[in-house]
Amino acid sequence: MTVTAPSSDFRFGRFEVQPAAQRLLVDGEPATLGPRAFALLVALAERAGQLVSKAELLDLVWPGLVVEENNLQVQVSALRKILGADAIATVPGRGYRFTLQLDPAGAAPAVADQPKLSAPSAADPPSVAVLPFVNMSDDAANEYFADGLSEELLNVLSKIRGLRVVSRTSAFSFKGVKADIPTVAKKLNVATILEGSVRKAGTRVRVTVQLVHAATDSHLWAETYDRKLEDIFAVQDDIAHSVVKEIRADLMGGHATAPASAGVTAEVQAAVRGRSTNAEAYRLHLQGRFFLNCDNEEDVKKAIDFFSRAVALDPEYAQAWASLSFCYLHQGANAWAPSVEGGERAREAARRALAVGPDVAASHWAMGVVLMYCDWDWRGAEAAVRRAVQLAPEGMQLLLAARLMQCLGQLEEAAALIDQALDLDPLNVEAHLTSGLQFVYAGRPAEAESAYRKALDLSANQRVRIHYYLGRAYMLQGQLDDALREIEQEGHKAFRLLGIALVQHARGRAAESVEALRGMIQKYAEGGAYQIAEAYAYRGDVDQAFDWLERAYRQRDAGLASIKIDPLLHGLHADRRWQPWLQRMRLAD
Repeated sequence: MTVTAPSSDFRFGRFEVQPAAQRLLVDGEPATLGPRAFALLVALAERAGQLVSKAELLDLVWPGLVVEENNLQVQVSALRKILGADAIATVPGRGYRFTLQLDPAGAAPAVADQPKLSAPSAADPPSVAVLPFVNMSDDAANEYFADGLSEELLNVLSKIRGLRVVSRTSAFSFKGVKADIPTVAKKLNVATILEGSVRKAGTRVRVTVQLVHAATDSHLWAETYDRKLEDIFAVQDDIAHSVVKEIRADLMGGHATAPASAGVTAEVQAAVRGRSTNAEAYRLHLQGRFFLNCDNEEDVKKAIDFFSRAVALDPEYAQAWASLSFCYLHQGANAWAPSVEGGERAREAARRALAVGPDVAASHWAMGVVLMYCDWDWRGAEAAVRRAVQLAPEGMQLLLAARLMQCLGQLEEAAALIDQALDLDPLNVEAHLTSGLQFVYAGRPAEAESAYRKALDLSANQRVRIHYYLGRAYMLQGQLDDALREIEQEGHKAFRLLGIALVQHARGRAAESVEALRGMIQKYAEGGAYQIAEAYAYRGDVDQAFDWLERAYRQRDAGLASIKIDPLLHGLHADRRWQPWLQRMRLAD
């Protein structure tokens, strides 16, 4: 079966589809879109508002061919990158729905003929993975700079319309791994790989970079930059510009015309909003990100120091303010600092980020986190997260939106957002962790175990809580020995003690459970009140559970955001105090 083209062009918002010309216009300019993605767009738009099954779409877009469902997900991701994350809704386990409103027939304004781009050589959308650059400096301490430059390039490229970019967690899983380019590209499901090296010495830096076509293992472009450190911004922008230009020209059939080059320059300039123009502040932010990614108490303190020095040098540095906000909240959520104090500092930093970077996705993301976990302002959080997704429909924004929907009990919407994040990047650790939580909340612990196991396999630095989550999934299945063995490997002491208290209670080992709970109270009464309430609730001590929930509320404990869907609190639902608690949290139905 083939897609039947409509008799005339049709339009929705900024977009116009011209089926006869196989062309999509965005604000009157042609967008680069593969033939499969275009066929999918026509199929969905013709059925706007209707659920279209995956089987029907596969038949429409790949007539007469047997293809894996993952190919459909890739094309959906390509369309969302251009149309927006909300344009195509995922109906879990069933299919997709086109959500945008089509304009009435004939409403499309006349548009002058545009130069036509030839169809790309492959059906998949253009894609790239930015591998961590190799640190060639004499000083190993400069590794942060090589990692940071890679991450900054990745962030810029991910904001370029029509380009699928693998997330940091997936790309950096190959750090230090000896593997040929075609193998890496196959695992990451990308057509091109950007790799390079950095040598930093004093105030000078040499960056060698190359863009490799995975199918042929041949260079599309390569360059060496030998500059002063203060010129790093020009180097980064030139790399991003060259990557986009070469991908469009060589893989998508575009032409390296002067207008096209100017268009790429404008896209790159828009993508770097929120970045500092101060080389030292930029360097400090890179160093802060390096330590934040280590995700432990001491390194997060170091990250705060670097971010604070960055914004002191450049108070207009929106991305650094957003990073600082997250660090403060992260400290409180992990009982590494008092929750109230951390929340206040996080809120102020998020406000500063928004003030200097109102068009920066990270600014809205930071405020969304504060409104959700500190203020429990669900409507405000939804507005902030929605804006962040509009500005950059990437995994980080989509996963925060999913967590918000989970906290509100809207699990179907959360599942669709998680699917989108995994469509964009199947190797994203955070996406698999969030997927595991989704399965737990839905009462499907076996599937949660699989998601957590995948996250653990992908996690290079054994991030905090992951063993606790996996152990809890075992516990909910009654696999108590496996649960205890997993939880004892948890690196975060508060969650290790919580897990032991839960599992030992389930095993009938009352003394061991009480001992672990006592240890939690002694060390984490401030900052871990919500987890202590969880332990009491699971053990059946309802009065103590409500007492500790009250303490958690006074401490503005971030854990309370999950109160509505937390399976460990199910024993409290029949108590007369439960509904008033949900009303207090603004979570009552």
